Amino acid sequence: MPVIWSGPKSADNLIILAHGAGAPMDTDVMNFFADTLAEQSIRVLRFEFPYMALRREGNGRRPPNPQDILLTSWRQIIEECRLSHEGPIYIGGKSMGGRMATMIADEEDVQGAFCLGYPFYAPGKEDKPRIEHLLTLKTPTLILQGERDVMGSKEVVSKYQLSNRINIHWLNDGDHSFKPRKKSEYTEDGNLDEGLNEMKNFIQSLSPNSGHPKKA
Repeated sequence: MPVIWSGPKSADNLIILAHGAGAPMDTDVMNFFADTLAEQSIRVLRFEFPYMALRREGNGRRPPNPQDILLTSWRQIIEECRLSHEGPIYIGGKSMGGRMATMIADEEDVQGAFCLGYPFYAPGKEDKPRIEHLLTLKTPTLILQGERDVMGSKEVVSKYQLSNRINIHWLNDGDHSFKPRKKSEYTEDGNLDEGLNEMKNFIQSLSPNSGHPKKA
């Protein structure tokens, strides 16, 4: 499957990121987090699910693969990475990619998980939340979420009783890609920088020398 590596090979921590349902692994948001984390001496691997790989090869727009194939892709990339990386592994991604990561995080016993905009529900379908596995998730998880995300607004998501291993950090006036409205006092760059700092702090809190346990 197509991949992009960033950061030093000698890094202690490895983050594996998957893309969202409708965009590839090299969007502006994905590039920002991969490149800036790499500058912090963190190794980052991005990969694409089979349907997106076909798009990249010029086979036109295709819908996401069935869930079992998406999860199999995640298991495969984690297994491959463990052959060459002995340190902590984090998994996550944008929207759908992050959601799939959280679904296998416990079984794969990873250090932690990241979600860059979690799709808590389809737009306009707040009555059908995608949170069943989040109620009992044991892996420490950081969700960066725009306050007015159409797939999980602060107003709606704040009412959920999710696992206490999940930390949701709300980005001011952000949409699903963390962009605030022009009329607000906030900026996209500011939200991205804030999200990056939260990711760095999250990793630091779970480092072997931090004194914090990986799992509850």
